[in-house]
Amino acid sequence: MDWHRLREDFPILHQEVNGHPLIYLDSAASSQKPRCVIDAITRYYERDNANVHRALHALSMRATDAFEAARRTVARFISAVTENEIIFTRGTTESVNLVAYAWCGAHLKPGDVILTTGMEHHSDLVPWQFAARSTGATLKHIPVLDDGSLDQEAFERLLTPQVKLLALVHISNSLGTINPVREMCAKARAVGAISFVDAAQSTGHIPVNVQEIGCDFLAFSGHKICAPTGIGVLYGRMAVLEKMPPWHGGGEMILNVTLDSCTYKAPPARFEAGTPDIAGAIGLASAIDYLEAIGVSHIEQHGLELTSHALEKLGCIEGLRILGPATGPRGSLVSFHCDFAHPHDIVEWANTHGIALRGGHHCTQPLMKRFKVPGSTRASFYLYNTPQEIDQLAEVLDSARKFFS
Repeated sequence: MDWHRLREDFPILHQEVNGHPLIYLDSAASSQKPRCVIDAITRYYERDNANVHRALHALSMRATDAFEAARRTVARFISAVTENEIIFTRGTTESVNLVAYAWCGAHLKPGDVILTTGMEHHSDLVPWQFAARSTGATLKHIPVLDDGSLDQEAFERLLTPQVKLLALVHISNSLGTINPVREMCAKARAVGAISFVDAAQSTGHIPVNVQEIGCDFLAFSGHKICAPTGIGVLYGRMAVLEKMPPWHGGGEMILNVTLDSCTYKAPPARFEAGTPDIAGAIGLASAIDYLEAIGVSHIEQHGLELTSHALEKLGCIEGLRILGPATGPRGSLVSFHCDFAHPHDIVEWANTHGIALRGGHHCTQPLMKRFKVPGSTRASFYLYNTPQEIDQLAEVLDSARKFFS
Protein backbone atom coordinates (compact mmCIF):
# COMPACT_ATOMS: atom_id res chain seq x y z
CA MET A 1 0.00 0.00 0.00
CA ASP A 2 1.34 3.41 -1.03
CA TRP A 3 0.32 5.37 2.06
CA HIS A 4 1.96 8.56 0.77
CA ARG A 5 -0.15 8.48 -2.40
CA LEU A 6 -3.25 7.83 -0.33
CA ARG A 7 -2.76 11.19 1.38
CA GLU A 8 -3.75 12.82 -1.91
CA ASP A 9 -7.33 11.67 -1.23
CA PHE A 10 -7.62 14.06 1.74
CA PRO A 11 -7.87 17.72 0.64
CA ILE A 12 -7.53 19.16 4.14
CA LEU A 13 -4.03 17.75 4.61
CA HIS A 14 -2.59 19.98 1.90
CA GLN A 15 -2.25 23.19 3.89
CA GLU A 16 0.16 24.97 6.17
CA VAL A 17 -0.43 25.84 9.82
CA ASN A 18 1.75 28.56 11.34
CA GLY A 19 4.07 28.35 8.35
CA HIS A 20 4.54 24.56 8.55
CA PRO A 21 2.92 21.72 6.59
CA LEU A 22 0.01 20.38 8.62
CA ILE A 23 0.70 17.18 10.56
CA TYR A 24 -2.67 15.95 11.79
CA LEU A 25 -2.26 13.63 14.81
CA ASP A 26 -5.72 13.96 16.38
CA SER A 27 -7.73 11.30 14.56
CA ALA A 28 -8.82 9.66 17.83
CA ALA A 29 -10.91 12.80 18.34
CA SER A 30 -12.07 13.14 14.74
CA SER A 31 -10.63 11.83 11.49
CA GLN A 32 -10.28 13.69 8.22
CA LYS A 33 -12.51 13.04 5.21
CA PRO A 34 -11.45 11.77 1.78
CA ARG A 35 -12.66 13.46 -1.38
CA CYS A 36 -15.07 10.60 -2.18
CA VAL A 37 -17.00 11.21 1.07
CA ILE A 38 -17.18 14.95 0.46
CA ASP A 39 -18.38 14.28 -3.09
CA ALA A 40 -21.01 11.76 -1.93
CA ILE A 41 -22.54 14.32 0.44
CA THR A 42 -22.43 17.06 -2.18
CA ARG A 43 -24.01 14.76 -4.77
CA TYR A 44 -26.87 13.94 -2.43
CA TYR A 45 -27.64 17.60 -1.75
CA GLU A 46 -27.30 18.56 -5.41
CA ARG A 47 -29.36 15.68 -6.82
CA ASP A 48 -31.40 13.70 -4.29
CA ASN A 49 -32.19 15.93 -1.32
CA ALA A 50 -35.57 14.91 0.08
CA ASN A 51 -37.00 13.28 3.17
CA VAL A 52 -36.92 9.49 3.35
CA HIS A 53 -39.69 6.88 3.73
CA ARG A 54 -42.44 9.46 3.31
CA ALA A 55 -43.14 10.18 -0.32
CA LEU A 56 -43.47 8.50 -3.70
CA HIS A 57 -41.78 11.16 -5.79
CA ALA A 58 -38.45 10.43 -7.46
CA LEU A 59 -36.19 12.42 -5.12
CA SER A 60 -37.63 10.84 -1.99
CA MET A 61 -37.37 7.35 -3.43
CA ARG A 62 -33.74 7.91 -4.44
CA ALA A 63 -32.93 9.35 -1.02
CA THR A 64 -34.66 6.43 0.70
CA ASP A 65 -32.80 3.90 -1.43
CA ALA A 66 -29.45 5.52 -0.61
CA PHE A 67 -30.26 5.79 3.10
CA GLU A 68 -31.29 2.15 3.43
CA ALA A 69 -28.36 1.04 1.26
CA ALA A 70 -26.13 2.78 3.82
CA ARG A 71 -27.72 0.69 6.56
CA ARG A 72 -26.90 -2.48 4.60
CA THR A 73 -23.33 -1.26 4.11
CA VAL A 74 -22.89 -0.78 7.86
CA ALA A 75 -24.38 -4.20 8.58
CA ARG A 76 -21.93 -5.82 6.17
CA PHE A 77 -19.02 -3.84 7.58
CA ILE A 78 -19.46 -5.12 11.13
CA SER A 79 -21.00 -8.50 10.14
CA ALA A 80 -24.44 -7.97 11.64
CA VAL A 81 -26.92 -10.74 10.86
CA THR A 82 -29.35 -8.27 9.26
CA GLU A 83 -29.48 -4.59 8.47
CA ASN A 84 -32.43 -4.34 10.86
CA GLU A 85 -29.92 -4.64 13.71
CA ILE A 86 -28.40 -1.29 12.65
CA ILE A 87 -29.79 1.86 14.25
CA PHE A 88 -28.57 5.24 13.04
CA THR A 89 -27.79 7.72 15.82
CA ARG A 90 -25.87 10.97 16.13
CA GLY A 91 -22.78 9.12 17.37
CA THR A 92 -21.45 6.77 20.02
CA THR A 93 -22.66 9.05 22.82
CA GLU A 94 -26.27 8.93 21.65
CA SER A 95 -25.99 5.18 21.11
CA VAL A 96 -24.95 4.68 24.73
CA ASN A 97 -27.73 6.93 25.97
CA LEU A 98 -30.29 5.06 23.87
CA VAL A 99 -29.39 1.77 25.58
CA ALA A 100 -29.11 3.40 29.02
CA TYR A 101 -32.60 4.83 28.68
CA ALA A 102 -34.47 2.19 26.71
CA TRP A 103 -32.89 -1.10 27.81
CA CYS A 104 -31.90 -0.18 31.36
CA GLY A 105 -35.18 1.58 32.04
CA ALA A 106 -37.13 -1.51 31.01
CA HIS A 107 -34.97 -4.19 32.60
CA LEU A 108 -33.06 -2.93 35.66
CA LYS A 109 -34.27 -2.75 39.25
CA PRO A 110 -32.76 -2.20 42.71
CA GLY A 111 -30.20 -4.91 43.47
CA ASP A 112 -29.08 -5.22 39.86
CA VAL A 113 -25.54 -4.25 38.86
CA ILE A 114 -24.15 -2.36 35.87
CA LEU A 115 -20.50 -3.39 35.50
CA THR A 116 -18.17 -1.11 33.58
CA THR A 117 -14.45 -0.28 33.75
CA GLY A 118 -12.10 2.34 35.11
CA MET A 119 -10.94 3.38 31.64
CA GLU A 120 -14.25 4.37 30.07
CA HIS A 121 -14.80 7.56 28.13
CA HIS A 122 -17.29 9.78 29.94
CA SER A 123 -19.80 8.94 27.20
CA ASP A 124 -19.66 5.29 28.29
CA LEU A 125 -19.81 6.18 31.97
CA VAL A 126 -22.18 9.09 32.63
CA PRO A 127 -25.22 7.49 30.89
CA TRP A 128 -24.82 4.39 33.10
CA GLN A 129 -24.70 6.68 36.12
CA PHE A 130 -28.01 8.14 34.96
CA ALA A 131 -29.43 4.64 34.50
CA ALA A 132 -28.28 3.48 37.92
CA ARG A 133 -29.87 6.49 39.64
CA SER A 134 -33.17 6.15 37.79
CA THR A 135 -33.54 2.38 38.27
CA GLY A 136 -31.94 1.89 41.68
CA ALA A 137 -29.26 -0.37 40.20
CA THR A 138 -25.65 -0.28 41.44
CA LEU A 139 -22.73 0.79 39.27
CA LYS A 140 -19.42 -1.07 39.72
CA HIS A 141 -16.08 -0.75 37.93
CA ILE A 142 -13.32 -3.13 36.88
CA PRO A 143 -9.97 -1.64 38.04
CA VAL A 144 -7.14 -0.70 35.67
CA LEU A 145 -3.68 -2.14 36.34
CA ASP A 146 -0.43 -0.19 36.18
CA ASP A 147 0.28 -1.46 32.66
CA GLY A 148 -3.01 -0.05 31.40
CA SER A 149 -4.83 -3.38 31.16
CA LEU A 150 -8.00 -4.37 32.98
CA ASP A 151 -7.69 -6.41 36.15
CA GLN A 152 -9.15 -9.70 34.92
CA GLU A 153 -9.06 -11.29 38.37
CA ALA A 154 -11.16 -8.44 39.71
CA PHE A 155 -13.49 -8.84 36.72
CA GLU A 156 -14.05 -12.49 37.64
CA ARG A 157 -14.91 -11.50 41.23
CA LEU A 158 -17.22 -8.68 40.17
CA LEU A 159 -19.08 -10.72 37.55
CA THR A 160 -21.83 -12.11 39.76
CA PRO A 161 -25.38 -13.12 38.80
CA GLN A 162 -26.47 -9.66 39.96
CA VAL A 163 -24.66 -8.13 36.95
CA LYS A 164 -27.24 -7.42 34.27
CA LEU A 165 -25.13 -5.25 31.96
CA LEU A 166 -21.41 -5.23 31.14
CA ALA A 167 -20.30 -2.05 29.36
CA LEU A 168 -16.70 -1.72 28.26
CA VAL A 169 -14.54 0.06 25.74
CA HIS A 170 -12.89 -1.95 22.97
CA ILE A 171 -9.85 0.33 22.59
CA SER A 172 -9.12 2.96 25.22
CA ASN A 173 -9.02 6.47 23.76
CA SER A 174 -6.51 7.50 26.45
CA LEU A 175 -4.24 4.47 26.77
CA GLY A 176 -4.54 2.59 23.51
CA THR A 177 -5.32 -0.59 25.45
CA ILE A 178 -7.13 -3.23 23.40
CA ASN A 179 -9.47 -5.05 25.75
CA PRO A 180 -10.33 -8.76 25.27
CA VAL A 181 -13.96 -7.99 24.49
CA ARG A 182 -14.75 -11.37 22.98
CA GLU A 183 -13.74 -13.25 26.12
CA MET A 184 -15.33 -10.73 28.46
CA CYS A 185 -18.65 -10.67 26.59
CA ALA A 186 -18.75 -14.48 26.66
CA LYS A 187 -18.25 -14.48 30.42
CA ALA A 188 -20.96 -11.85 30.83
CA ARG A 189 -23.40 -13.93 28.81
CA ALA A 190 -22.57 -16.97 30.94
CA VAL A 191 -24.03 -15.20 34.01
CA GLY A 192 -27.02 -13.87 32.08
CA ALA A 193 -25.72 -10.33 31.52
CA ILE A 194 -26.15 -8.18 28.41
CA SER A 195 -22.94 -6.73 26.93
CA PHE A 196 -22.28 -3.30 25.41
CA VAL A 197 -19.04 -2.55 23.53
CA ASP A 198 -17.86 1.01 22.86
CA ALA A 199 -16.09 0.55 19.53
CA ALA A 200 -15.51 4.23 18.75
CA GLN A 201 -11.74 3.75 18.60
CA SER A 202 -11.72 0.30 17.01
CA THR A 203 -14.23 0.33 14.16
CA GLY A 204 -12.45 1.32 10.96
CA HIS A 205 -9.06 0.84 12.60
CA ILE A 206 -9.12 -2.91 13.19
CA PRO A 207 -11.55 -5.53 11.88
CA VAL A 208 -14.75 -5.53 13.96
CA ASN A 209 -17.15 -8.47 13.70
CA VAL A 210 -20.08 -8.33 16.12
CA GLN A 211 -20.80 -12.02 15.72
CA GLU A 212 -17.24 -12.97 16.61
CA ILE A 213 -17.21 -10.56 19.55
CA GLY A 214 -20.53 -11.96 20.73
CA CYS A 215 -21.79 -8.66 22.13
CA ASP A 216 -25.43 -7.65 22.45
CA PHE A 217 -24.76 -3.99 21.64
CA LEU A 218 -21.90 -2.19 19.89
CA ALA A 219 -21.57 1.49 19.04
CA PHE A 220 -19.31 3.68 16.94
CA SER A 221 -19.18 7.16 15.39
CA GLY A 222 -18.83 8.04 11.74
CA HIS A 223 -16.56 11.02 12.25
CA LYS A 224 -13.76 8.79 13.58
CA ILE A 225 -13.70 6.66 10.42
CA CYS A 226 -13.53 9.29 7.66
CA ALA A 227 -17.30 9.95 7.67
CA PRO A 228 -19.17 13.15 8.63
CA THR A 229 -19.91 14.33 12.14
CA GLY A 230 -23.44 13.82 13.43
CA ILE A 231 -23.87 10.22 12.26
CA GLY A 232 -23.28 7.15 14.38
CA VAL A 233 -24.35 3.56 14.74
CA LEU A 234 -25.85 1.37 17.41
CA TYR A 235 -25.76 -2.33 16.63
CA GLY A 236 -28.19 -4.36 18.67
CA ARG A 237 -28.80 -8.10 18.58
CA MET A 238 -32.34 -8.44 17.26
CA ALA A 239 -33.55 -10.64 20.11
CA VAL A 240 -32.58 -7.84 22.51
CA LEU A 241 -33.88 -4.95 20.38
CA GLU A 242 -37.30 -6.54 20.06
CA LYS A 243 -37.73 -6.40 23.84
CA MET A 244 -36.78 -2.72 24.10
CA PRO A 245 -39.25 0.16 24.14
CA PRO A 246 -38.47 3.29 22.10
CA TRP A 247 -36.67 6.17 23.74
CA HIS A 248 -37.86 9.01 21.50
CA GLY A 249 -41.37 9.59 20.24
CA GLY A 250 -42.35 11.13 16.96
CA GLY A 251 -42.82 10.47 13.30
CA GLU A 252 -41.64 7.35 11.48
CA MET A 253 -41.26 5.15 14.58
CA ILE A 254 -44.97 4.50 15.01
CA LEU A 255 -47.24 1.86 13.49
CA ASN A 256 -50.62 3.23 14.56
CA VAL A 257 -51.57 6.37 16.49
CA THR A 258 -54.77 7.51 18.16
CA LEU A 259 -55.23 10.63 20.24
CA ASP A 260 -54.54 8.58 23.37
CA SER A 261 -52.10 5.83 22.43
CA CYS A 262 -49.81 4.37 19.80
CA THR A 263 -48.07 1.19 18.72
CA TYR A 264 -44.50 1.01 17.50
CA LYS A 265 -42.78 -0.31 14.42
CA ALA A 266 -40.25 -3.12 14.63
CA PRO A 267 -36.54 -2.25 15.01
CA PRO A 268 -34.74 -0.30 13.72
CA ALA A 269 -37.54 2.17 12.89
CA ARG A 270 -38.76 2.01 16.51
CA PHE A 271 -35.58 3.81 17.59
CA GLU A 272 -35.30 6.37 14.78
CA ALA A 273 -37.97 8.98 15.45
CA GLY A 274 -37.99 12.02 13.20
CA THR A 275 -36.01 12.97 10.14
CA PRO A 276 -32.63 11.22 10.23
CA ASP A 277 -29.23 12.48 9.14
CA ILE A 278 -29.68 11.27 5.58
CA ALA A 279 -26.57 12.92 4.17
CA GLY A 280 -24.55 11.66 7.14
CA ALA A 281 -25.62 8.06 6.51
CA ILE A 282 -24.74 8.38 2.83
CA GLY A 283 -21.36 9.86 3.77
CA LEU A 284 -20.80 7.03 6.26
CA ALA A 285 -21.48 4.42 3.58
CA SER A 286 -19.02 6.16 1.25
CA ALA A 287 -16.38 6.19 3.99
CA ILE A 288 -16.90 2.48 4.66
CA ASP A 289 -16.57 1.69 0.95
CA TYR A 290 -13.33 3.68 0.92
CA LEU A 291 -11.91 1.86 3.96
CA GLU A 292 -12.92 -1.53 2.61
CA ALA A 293 -11.22 -0.79 -0.73
CA ILE A 294 -7.99 -0.21 1.18
CA GLY A 295 -8.61 -3.11 3.56
CA VAL A 296 -9.17 -2.65 7.29
CA SER A 297 -6.53 -5.30 8.02
CA HIS A 298 -4.02 -3.19 6.06
CA ILE A 299 -5.08 -0.11 8.03
CA GLU A 300 -4.63 -2.07 11.25
CA GLN A 301 -1.09 -3.10 10.29
CA HIS A 302 -0.20 0.44 9.27
CA GLY A 303 -1.47 1.70 12.61
CA LEU A 304 0.59 -0.87 14.50
CA GLU A 305 3.72 0.16 12.62
CA LEU A 306 3.11 3.87 13.26
CA THR A 307 2.41 3.27 16.94
CA SER A 308 5.50 1.07 17.36
CA HIS A 309 7.60 3.78 15.71
CA ALA A 310 6.10 6.44 17.96
CA LEU A 311 6.74 4.40 21.11
CA GLU A 312 10.38 4.02 20.12
CA LYS A 313 10.90 7.67 19.18
CA LEU A 314 9.02 9.25 22.07
CA GLY A 315 10.40 6.77 24.57
CA CYS A 316 13.86 8.28 24.06
CA ILE A 317 12.79 11.77 25.20
CA GLU A 318 13.93 12.55 28.73
CA GLY A 319 11.11 13.44 31.12
CA LEU A 320 8.40 11.96 28.88
CA ARG A 321 6.30 9.16 30.40
CA ILE A 322 4.20 7.03 28.08
CA LEU A 323 0.87 5.82 29.44
CA GLY A 324 -0.68 2.47 28.55
CA PRO A 325 0.74 -0.84 27.38
CA ALA A 326 4.47 -0.82 26.66
CA THR A 327 4.36 -4.01 24.60
CA GLY A 328 1.90 -6.03 22.58
CA PRO A 329 -0.92 -4.89 20.27
CA ARG A 330 -2.45 -1.54 21.06
CA GLY A 331 -4.60 1.07 19.38
CA SER A 332 -3.18 3.63 16.97
CA LEU A 333 -2.39 6.26 19.56
CA VAL A 334 0.23 7.18 22.14
CA SER A 335 -0.58 9.21 25.23
CA PHE A 336 2.16 10.66 27.39
CA HIS A 337 2.84 12.99 30.26
CA CYS A 338 5.79 15.36 30.23
CA ASP A 339 7.50 16.30 33.49
CA PHE A 340 8.66 19.56 31.92
CA ALA A 341 5.32 21.04 30.78
CA HIS A 342 1.54 20.82 31.15
CA PRO A 343 -0.26 18.95 28.33
CA HIS A 344 -1.89 22.16 27.11
CA ASP A 345 1.52 23.82 26.82
CA ILE A 346 2.80 20.86 24.81
CA VAL A 347 -0.18 21.07 22.47
CA GLU A 348 0.31 24.80 21.98
CA TRP A 349 4.02 24.28 21.30
CA ALA A 350 3.26 21.58 18.75
CA ASN A 351 0.65 23.80 17.09
CA THR A 352 3.23 26.51 16.47
CA HIS A 353 5.08 23.85 14.45
CA GLY A 354 1.99 22.80 12.48
CA ILE A 355 1.28 19.64 14.49
CA ALA A 356 -2.25 18.90 15.73
CA LEU A 357 -2.23 16.98 19.04
CA ARG A 358 -4.78 16.63 21.81
CA GLY A 359 -4.09 17.52 25.44
CA GLY A 360 -6.15 17.17 28.61
CA HIS A 361 -8.07 14.37 30.30
CA HIS A 362 -9.61 13.11 27.02
CA CYS A 363 -12.99 12.66 28.73
CA THR A 364 -11.45 10.07 31.05
CA GLN A 365 -11.01 12.01 34.28
CA PRO A 366 -11.17 8.93 36.57
CA LEU A 367 -8.42 7.30 34.50
CA MET A 368 -6.17 10.35 34.78
CA LYS A 369 -6.64 10.28 38.57
CA ARG A 370 -5.80 6.57 38.53
CA PHE A 371 -2.41 7.36 36.95
CA LYS A 372 -1.91 10.47 39.11
CA VAL A 373 -1.58 12.92 36.23
CA PRO A 374 -3.58 16.10 35.56
CA GLY A 375 -3.94 15.00 31.97
CA SER A 376 -1.91 13.72 29.06
CA THR A 377 -0.88 14.67 25.57
CA ARG A 378 -2.13 12.33 22.88
CA ALA A 379 -0.85 11.68 19.38
CA SER A 380 -3.29 9.52 17.41
CA PHE A 381 -2.72 8.08 13.97
CA TYR A 382 -4.74 6.95 11.00
CA LEU A 383 -4.25 5.72 7.47
CA TYR A 384 -3.02 9.09 6.17
CA ASN A 385 -0.14 9.45 8.67
CA THR A 386 3.48 8.53 7.97
CA PRO A 387 6.61 7.59 9.98
CA GLN A 388 8.19 10.84 8.83
CA GLU A 389 5.47 12.82 10.61
CA ILE A 390 6.23 10.93 13.81
CA ASP A 391 9.93 11.76 13.40
CA GLN A 392 8.99 15.43 13.18
CA LEU A 393 6.77 15.08 16.25
CA ALA A 394 9.68 13.65 18.23
CA GLU A 395 11.90 16.54 17.19
CA VAL A 396 9.28 19.10 18.21
CA LEU A 397 8.69 17.41 21.57
CA ASP A 398 12.44 17.37 22.25
CA SER A 399 12.57 21.07 21.42
CA ALA A 400 9.72 21.60 23.90
CA ARG A 401 11.73 19.79 26.57
CA LYS A 402 14.66 22.15 25.99
CA PHE A 403 12.43 25.23 25.94
CA PHE A 404 10.37 24.48 29.06
CA SER A 405 13.10 22.89 31.18
